[in-house]
Amino acid sequence: MSSDLRLDVTESDGDGRGALTPILHRVVSRHQETADVTILALEPLSGPRLEVRPGQFNMLTAFGVGEVAISVSSAPRDPGPIQHSVRDVGQVTHALCRSRVGDLIGVRGPFGTDWRVSLDDVNSPILSGGDVVVMAGGIGLAPLRGAVHELVARAREGGGRVFVLIGAREPAQIVFNEDLAAWERDGARVLVSVDRGSPQWRGRVGLVTTLLADAGFDASSAAALICGPEIMMRFSARALVDMGVDPHRILVSLERNMQCGLGWCGHCQLGPFILCRDGPVVPYAGVVSHLLSERER
Repeated sequence: MSSDLRLDVTESDGDGRGALTPILHRVVSRHQETADVTILALEPLSGPRLEVRPGQFNMLTAFGVGEVAISVSSAPRDPGPIQHSVRDVGQVTHALCRSRVGDLIGVRGPFGTDWRVSLDDVNSPILSGGDVVVMAGGIGLAPLRGAVHELVARAREGGGRVFVLIGAREPAQIVFNEDLAAWERDGARVLVSVDRGSPQWRGRVGLVTTLLADAGFDASSAAALICGPEIMMRFSARALVDMGVDPHRILVSLERNMQCGLGWCGHCQLGPFILCRDGPVVPYAGVVSHLLSERER
């Protein structure tokens, strides 16, 4: 999902920068979340922090290596630097994960659609008073983290209940453990399952969909946010619909080889969607329920 962009672009944004020109950010802290996931906290060298809605992504540049799309994992109400959780899976992400405090990284964005948890979204299918079920597979919790922060804060103010269902390959792959504990303390129902246990693991073993039966939400009025491997999202969405959740109130996050972030290059096309522009967050109902069965080419 990385590329070296060497396009001669004359179109620019409102302040005159080229649309493909990254803004220099400095790594102000880094945290090794798991063996292959690094959380980078970035601050711009000049100007204000980027305003990002939960679910959107940025294009991060490892200079001399390439550029890659990475979801923002911090919440709008979080003070301080913007955070990205990077999984070491390729040449560019490997370079980003090896970044040290003080290094410079290019940032373009934010791009794409969001989870629609902002209170000013009057037509949101999520903020209608019912329960909200958040289902994440592995690093898929990173794009959902900001949304859960918003939902838990709203629940404390009298909003609907929040249910966070997490699946991971193994205990060592569970991310944001401190957040999971904090969300539970703040009233969310948090359930975690792993595909493979360990001698020290005392939690559940099985697919994330096995958590649905014990979660305790009201499916007739619930909404859901899902992010993870596509096979996980497909089976999770189907299971929710089978329980009675309205498919129009289920949002999923799709990704297809984002390279420009602007809907220009077409690499991320999936059916009628240019996902860097029309996604990554889209309603499950309708054509998306069929597109989730299409393999990435």
